[in-house]
Amino acid sequence: MAEAAAIQGIGPSPARRRLRRLITLAFAAPLLAGFLPGLTAPEAQAAESASSTGSVDVSVDTLTPSAPVEGDTLTLTGSVTNKGKQAVTDATVDLRVGPRMTSRSEIEDVSGRRGYRDGSDPYPLGGAYRVKIPKLGAGLSQDFTLSVPVSKLGVDDPGVYQLGVSLTGQTAGQPYSRVLGIERTFLPYQPEETEKKTQLTYLWPLISTTHVSAETGPDLQQTPVFENDDLAAEIAPGGRLHEMVSLGTNLPVTWVIDPDLLASVDAMAKPYRVKSGTTEVPGKNQNVAEEWLDSLERAVQGKKVVALPFADPDLASLAHRGKDVPGSLSHLQQATALATTTVETILHVKPSTDFSWPVDGAVDPSIMSVATSAGAHNVIARSDSFRDDLPYTPTAARPVGGGTTAIVSDATLSTAFDGDLIRTENSTLAVQSFLAQSLAVTLERPEDQRSVVVAPQRMPTAAQAQTMATALQGLAPGRWTTPLDLMGAAVAPPDTDASQQVPRGSAYPKKLRAQELDADAFKQMKRTREELDDFQVILTAPDRVVPPFTNAISREMSTSWRGQAASASLYRQDVHQYLLSLTREVQLIEKSDLTLSGRSATIPVTVQNRLLQDVDDLKLRLTSSNKTRLQVDGEAWAERPVKIEGGHSQSVKFPASANANGPVTMTAQLYTADNTPYGPPMQFTVKVSEITPTVMLVIAGGVLLLVLAGVRMYSQRKRAAARNAEAEAEADADAEEAEAGTDAEGEAEADADPDPEASAEASEDADPGQPSDPTPDTGPESGDPSGPGEKVDR
Repeated sequence: MAEAAAIQGIGPSPARRRLRRLITLAFAAPLLAGFLPGLTAPEAQAAESASSTGSVDVSVDTLTPSAPVEGDTLTLTGSVTNKGKQAVTDATVDLRVGPRMTSRSEIEDVSGRRGYRDGSDPYPLGGAYRVKIPKLGAGLSQDFTLSVPVSKLGVDDPGVYQLGVSLTGQTAGQPYSRVLGIERTFLPYQPEETEKKTQLTYLWPLISTTHVSAETGPDLQQTPVFENDDLAAEIAPGGRLHEMVSLGTNLPVTWVIDPDLLASVDAMAKPYRVKSGTTEVPGKNQNVAEEWLDSLERAVQGKKVVALPFADPDLASLAHRGKDVPGSLSHLQQATALATTTVETILHVKPSTDFSWPVDGAVDPSIMSVATSAGAHNVIARSDSFRDDLPYTPTAARPVGGGTTAIVSDATLSTAFDGDLIRTENSTLAVQSFLAQSLAVTLERPEDQRSVVVAPQRMPTAAQAQTMATALQGLAPGRWTTPLDLMGAAVAPPDTDASQQVPRGSAYPKKLRAQELDADAFKQMKRTREELDDFQVILTAPDRVVPPFTNAISREMSTSWRGQAASASLYRQDVHQYLLSLTREVQLIEKSDLTLSGRSATIPVTVQNRLLQDVDDLKLRLTSSNKTRLQVDGEAWAERPVKIEGGHSQSVKFPASANANGPVTMTAQLYTADNTPYGPPMQFTVKVSEITPTVMLVIAGGVLLLVLAGVRMYSQRKRAAARNAEAEAEADADAEEAEAGTDAEGEAEADADPDPEASAEASEDADPGQPSDPTPDTGPESGDPSGPGEKVDR
């Protein structure tokens, strides 16, 4: 951009301007001396400036038309607010139309000016074009409307004019009339079309932050899991992305789209889930997503669409921190390849992927190299990075060698809508400044047509989008600009006097460098990528795992993480941990120690697959730490192929042979087909206890002795049982004979005793015991062994 570009044919000559200032000072000096008798000239100027700054706030909320022509009536509305502690009396709101601006830098100077400056600010129109306010109390506000025919503004020639709205009044503490507040803006006046119109390219970015995680559901549809539901608010009516699509539909813009945004909204249009603390809840914004995609698809039909690499990777971070980490640039190539298919699939238009857009258009040789490494030939830069020492604004396209073109956007126009534009006043001032700068560009060299590119902030707010749309509508009559898409701007004839030298690395802004992803971030991405590569080779359905993680890695290097280092780190950790949790679903089951008795045995090792899909191309290796003591399949180690269905386990058996006694540490390890270890190893101990022939003879002899002893004991017990049975039989026979003799004797006694009662009494006297107790038939017990004929009580 030209900092001191003169606008040809505009304004009075320098001599006349100096004469006007001298006359003004001549008349103002006595008046100022009368009001401030005790001050020197510098002190008087300082006092005037202090008294005129900020006691009353003047707000210009609307200015229509924004670029008037002959016959129009200029109308301004706004308000004045007394911020002081004293009431303002005899106040008037005046419109001040100043001289034409002579350069773009002068417009910038006026934009940054605060407070009234006598001699610099123009005189009020006065007369009927003022609003009188008899009294404005402290802290109070009052609206105003000023309407002035363009013919009364004194803007006879085309150009950019300073426009001011001021409040003049007095207070009890300072009872003299003075300017208490002023607001400045600009009036672009170009009633007729210029001879050569500036070709204006305006980028309309559709970019958002990262919303989708690497996680998916176990169902066949692989239901995506969102980090949050913030995207729904952006695409809903009133949201910033909704406004961007709604407003951009009827504007002459080039759509610049991050394919990740399209993929995210497309996923939201179907069943999806949202993280909520430690759980997940179903998403409910499918209708909002479908409506937004339908609106966008209609809006881009017949328009030029530029697709950035998937997830809008941070090119400067890659160039400064990531390119030394192996594999980092491959992510950019994958993201570029994915961009085309994503846009074509969702929007049904073919985008251009020939453009790269570093943050804020700041470039250096390393950024240019990385930006073109994935096939892009055009890099969108900015004029505060590509600096020119020219008295005018050159064409944006700059060939920089190697088939690469730098599209140098205009820094002033590109940043015109930064900041808070929710307040109507800020929005109006931004629009007028943009229109004024664009007209100034054309009037710098009205005989030459040039191409200017505007690359605004990546993620405009809803208010910023509305303001940008208002400014572009102000250019709609096409009196000094004509629309041009970005593809046309890239091939516009370059200005041979413009700089084609890429800025040095030392010129890269320190503020932007401090926001970059660090080298550790790219190293973590590399680890995730390597572990994903190792994991996918064992999967029978890798397409269910690889795309979600590949996209997540691309999101990890997104430009949207700038200024959010903690959130970026947390996202990377979540992606990596989730991948690890999946790889651990295929694992070796811990095994307890074993004892091997004998020369050979079979050692089983169990592999578990808790994934929902089968795994293949795995092999299990079992290794002996002491081949001399214990061999596996005749060697120090042996391998077996492993193929397991989803949700199952497999027991893999290895033949082992022992040669010597003692403990042996065994190591089981899974490997992929290319001998890459998969998962951690699992160790267990086998205790070898070999049995020799001598020991076997001893054991056999002992067993034989035990058998013989058992036979002998059995024979002895059998003979003893036979003797006991014979003795019991003899005792029973003797008892029967004795019982028979007793019965015969009793009968004889009964015959000899005629008195039974006397016999009973005699019996009672003879035996004091129970009448039913029998007479004992054994002798007293003794500790001697029982004789052959004795009956032993048990």
